[in-house]
Amino acid sequence: MLTEDLASKLARVALANIVREYPRHIQHLMSSAGEGPAERSRHPAFYGSYDWHSAVHMHWLLMRVLRLYPVARIAPAIADALDAHLTPEAIGRELEYFRGPAGRTFERPYGWAWLLELQAEALAAKSRWSRALAPLATELAQRFAEYVQMSPYPVRAGAHGNTAFACTLALDYARASADAALEFEIRKSSRRWYGTDRDAPIAYEPSLDDFLSPSLMEAALMAKVLDAGEFNPWLLRFAPEGFGALAEPPTVLDHADPKQSHLDGLCLTRAWCFQRLGDSTAAERLVAAALPHVVGGDYAGEHWLASFAVLALSAAALRTP
Repeated sequence: MLTEDLASKLARVALANIVREYPRHIQHLMSSAGEGPAERSRHPAFYGSYDWHSAVHMHWLLMRVLRLYPVARIAPAIADALDAHLTPEAIGRELEYFRGPAGRTFERPYGWAWLLELQAEALAAKSRWSRALAPLATELAQRFAEYVQMSPYPVRAGAHGNTAFACTLALDYARASADAALEFEIRKSSRRWYGTDRDAPIAYEPSLDDFLSPSLMEAALMAKVLDAGEFNPWLLRFAPEGFGALAEPPTVLDHADPKQSHLDGLCLTRAWCFQRLGDSTAAERLVAAALPHVVGGDYAGEHWLASFAVLALSAAALRTP
């Protein structure tokens, strides 16, 4: 359970991260020799937290904590930080970057999906920041719909490119914003990609790079796309022996290693999926294994794990349709 004390502890991590400019992983298409790495100029809203997508989902963490605990002692600091970063001017600059030569596929699909999830949270909370975020969210929603429509296959890997994870977050946005066109494309493409899948290779999970379970993530998406009459037969074909093996926490020998820290995140996203699929016991076991490594460790994990902890711990309290 995401108590107020734990939520505040994780929010303090996010507040520190969103203004931490270095170390920074730069993903930028250079168009000329004179371009410099002025990240804060290019990304005035999302310049911290090691990389752009982590900055976005740390802002999401803050907004989710504020929705859950609006009168917590940390709430004013969260609101001040969101006011400082999510201004119309800052988001306008972010949008300008996406419309420039370097922005065509920048952060596709993972960062796009997290920006849409951030706006879904802002809309669900009826917050003042949704208006500033709207132009960028609208742009990325249109791109996302085109992306899934034009993708003949999904990405089934367990890291940033995973299509099912991106679609799950984007579907939250589509429903929160009543974007029927985006929801239609996600539903249609999900059925096309995954509708005939069977016998998921659960025994092959995880790989060292995974912070998402390809099998669980696909099932969680299809649970949102299909009605119960369709989903239950699909699930029996897809995972005839169930997902019990994925309730076992993965082995992590070095939590400071950037790739192995992905496995701490894997515990949390598996927990999130199990919650969505109705297995809270498995979810609690996985969260218990990962939570000691979320705060206070190496920055390889601390720049992103807190948001996934909030995602897993708040899943039961704030179920999305």
